Amino acid sequence: MQNGITPTIYYCNPNIYPHEEYEIRKEECTRYAEALGLEIIDADYDHENWLQSIAGLENEPERGGRCLKCFKLRLKRTAQYAAEHGFKVITTTLASSRWKSLEQINEAGQWACEQICNDSGEPSVVWWDRNWRKGGLQERRLQILKEYDFYNQLYCGCEFSKREL
Repeated sequence: MQNGITPTIYYCNPNIYPHEEYEIRKEECTRYAEALGLEIIDADYDHENWLQSIAGLENEPERGGRCLKCFKLRLKRTAQYAAEHGFKVITTTLASSRWKSLEQINEAGQWACEQICNDSGEPSVVWWDRNWRKGGLQERRLQILKEYDFYNQLYCGCEFSKREL
């Protein structure tokens, strides 16, 4: 697509609540992927498993331990899928959000890739830790939101961040 890279979107968002919100966001992502001719893979919605995995962290603030745990869970699933399907590099749109900690995202991404190793014990996929907020990319994000008339949510997705509004 650009720079010899054609992304595939792995939609892994078991944190989003309620299910209707998940569906709205998935449909918006799908609409954009189709407009660009990109493949989108739905990792399926397993909110109950997500709740179990962050148990005890419900009262953490935004950018706290709950977010790091959430990122690790989702990016490990992404790295696993990538390794199983021949992808060599992963990244995330989470890194474009000014509401999220880039340090946490990069820590989780690096950790996730280190968990998924080949037979030689080397990571099967590489984490691309690009800062998607710089170099005009934030402005491009805003342009795309307007151009495609995207739904713009007011919380990260989980019920605990929604509660903080």
